[in-house]
Amino acid sequence: MKIAIGSDHSALELKNHLVEYLTACGHEVIDHGTMTKESCDYNDYGILVAKDVQAHRVDRGIVLCFTGIGMSIVANKVKGVRCALVNDAEAAELTREHNDSNCLALSARLLSWSQAEEIVTVWLKSPFSTEERHQRRVRKILKLEEEEYGC
Repeated sequence: MKIAIGSDHSALELKNHLVEYLTACGHEVIDHGTMTKESCDYNDYGILVAKDVQAHRVDRGIVLCFTGIGMSIVANKVKGVRCALVNDAEAAELTREHNDSNCLALSARLLSWSQAEEIVTVWLKSPFSTEERHQRRVRKILKLEEEEYGC
């Protein structure tokens, strides 16, 4: 599988660990950075991963920051990206099965390296459900992206 990954400075070590882990598992990884501990804006790296997912240059994307929240917000601004912030393996499986998530957000603060490995492994292996109710709901999400909302 081809996977894009990106993080800010607070998640650099976890990102680097996951790049090594994913590569050892046989995946092709595109590392969008950051590459240093120098303070940076998570937005700049999250958008690179999300754009790769949107353009189908990769099969999946993974974004990391201190809480995972900022990265999930940024990634979900990109049409066609369904990014889920996940803190355990059960949620990783469910977001693939129910939401067909194509981007995963992780917290460098809340997860150990082994927890992150487990979450990523489950998320990558879990298929999207063939049940009509889940298919219908994702189609509704895709339709929402085509409509404009506002007050």
